[in-house]
Amino acid sequence: MSVSERAYELAKTLRESEEYRKYAEAKEKLQKDEENANMLQEFRRKQIELQIAEMAGEDIENCLEQLESIYQVLSMNPVVNEFLTAEYRLARLMTDVNRIIGEALDLWIDLDYVKKYMN
Repeated sequence: MSVSERAYELAKTLRESEEYRKYAEAKEKLQKDEENANMLQEFRRKQIELQIAEMAGEDIENCLEQLESIYQVLSMNPVVNEFLTAEYRLARLMTDVNRIIGEALDLWIDLDYVKKYMN
């Protein structure tokens, strides 16, 4: 079996996982509520703006305050909260899979470099 075929097999296994099932259900619920979906989209847009501003060395205090305000509202909403939780769990699963593959391949990663630029 080729590497690509194995990758498709892995993708199928991930789609059958509990994490993905819960994510898909939560996503469907969220998409049925346009107001909540728009609010989450605005939150994500603000997250990207914050990251860009921070990388450009700009003052991020105002953007950070807006982001925190939106997050407070979002976290009180059960539909959005369920989606964010499911999304986080699926992302953790994907991260674990990537870590396992990386370790199995003995990939070299300069952790000092990563720490320096991730902080």
